[in-house]
Amino acid sequence: MRERHVLSRQKDFDAVYNKGRSAASRYIVLFYLKNSLGYSRISFLASKKVGNSVKRHRATRLMREALRLSGQVIKPGYDLVVVARNTINDAGCDDVMQSLVSVLKKTRGVLS
Repeated sequence: MRERHVLSRQKDFDAVYNKGRSAASRYIVLFYLKNSLGYSRISFLASKKVGNSVKRHRATRLMREALRLSGQVIKPGYDLVVVARNTINDAGCDDVMQSLVSVLKKTRGVLS
């Protein structure tokens, strides 16, 4: 993933959380907002509710890999924040991938 395609500034996160929409499933919550850029930015998060640093890092790796393996293509012009729920600790990559695909389909418009 290119550096410019990562959502990293606090004001961008605040905009997605406050002005954007959300969709949820068993393992993840997706916040999304249309941006005025020609490309989409995405960020994967796991809070301390998920567990210690090893569990949080595993959760972010699972979500990133699930998006890659799913083959889903996100339309240009969206900011996405993918947040792990604490139930992700018991999940495998296939479970997270199914959860991510179902959440992306709920958004109606984010996928190409």
